[in-house]
Amino acid sequence: MQVTASGYDFRPAHAAMQRYVDGNLLSGFSSAVLVGRDLVDVKCIGWADKEAQIPLRVDHIFRVFSNTKLITSCAALLLFEEGRFQLDDPIERFIPQLANRRVLRPDATSLDQTEPAVRPITIRHLMSHNSGLSYGLLDPGTLIFNVYNERKVVNPATTLAQMMDVLADLPLVFHPGTSWEYSVATDVLARLVEVISGQRFDPFIQSRILGPLGMVDTGFVASDRNRLVAFYTGADPIDPMKPRLNRADDAPYPGAYLRPVPRQSGGSGLVSSLPDMVALIRSLLPGGPTLLEPDTIELMMTNQLAHGVWIRFPAYGELKAGGTGSRERWSLSLLPSTIRRREASSFGADAQARNGGFRQKRIPQAWSWRSARWALLIRLRPSSSGSRTKR
Repeated sequence: MQVTASGYDFRPAHAAMQRYVDGNLLSGFSSAVLVGRDLVDVKCIGWADKEAQIPLRVDHIFRVFSNTKLITSCAALLLFEEGRFQLDDPIERFIPQLANRRVLRPDATSLDQTEPAVRPITIRHLMSHNSGLSYGLLDPGTLIFNVYNERKVVNPATTLAQMMDVLADLPLVFHPGTSWEYSVATDVLARLVEVISGQRFDPFIQSRILGPLGMVDTGFVASDRNRLVAFYTGADPIDPMKPRLNRADDAPYPGAYLRPVPRQSGGSGLVSSLPDMVALIRSLLPGGPTLLEPDTIELMMTNQLAHGVWIRFPAYGELKAGGTGSRERWSLSLLPSTIRRREASSFGADAQARNGGFRQKRIPQAWSWRSARWALLIRLRPSSSGSRTKR
């Protein structure tokens, strides 16, 4: 990965991440920063395997979890560009199991306390996580959390087609388009890609995205298990700033990413490397050939939520925008933001990058961000969210 000289000083950010590693909050950290398509900073800190004392390298392979959603969204948008569907098409046109949805009443204590959905789920709803689907990961103890886990909605032993059969019997948590919840919607998009293309999801993304972009280390199985980083969880999923790392070789399930499984999850199933993710982000930046048409990329960067609807996580409530307008709204796959040159050297201040997304209290394992001119890619070890192991 060739770095272009620039006038930016990223040493404060590097120092901040080193403190995370030294404080036993993360085992390792790798990042890449692009200005336009120029790579202006690449850094690896810490360990790919703490116990074996293997330093983290640029070519190590990560479980990218929800960064899979970006690739899935791009896959669906490639079909959108071909005119295979419109964003406001009801998903039931392609996946009949999701027709005639019912919605849990606000005070529901059992699954039979529902009402008919006022509108069908559209593809736009799925792409912006306001379809009414849930995850069974982030709201333990709730009715929908319990039923998603009891019915094994997120189950690596079943296919995407079988997942639709399970979802067919489950209610939504809100009427489509009226609220926001992180969900299995992107897995539904992966199934949509299968239905429209007539291919399994893996060969589709290999032929249309991963192959053309040279993303040789991205897939549902690690291309080289010796380069797959060790997996750790934090001491406390509620308090990611509590020091201690716990090795979790069998998370999110035994043998994960080392052998093929039936579920080719469009929401969290891929592994990848820093160079591969740089190639993907570059393909969405102006200044060269792009994976998608410029108008589609602009659409990806545009808020898709209705007025008054905000991103909401159970632990934090609604994340309403501050002074940046749409930063905490939701686009088709990426959050728009801005950054100014004078702020580049302040990324590491108090370990909170004011314009890059570190402001949230939990630390994701893999994260990417793009604005009109900047892109930032981060790979963090570990994943501090214990909910990932519930797979």
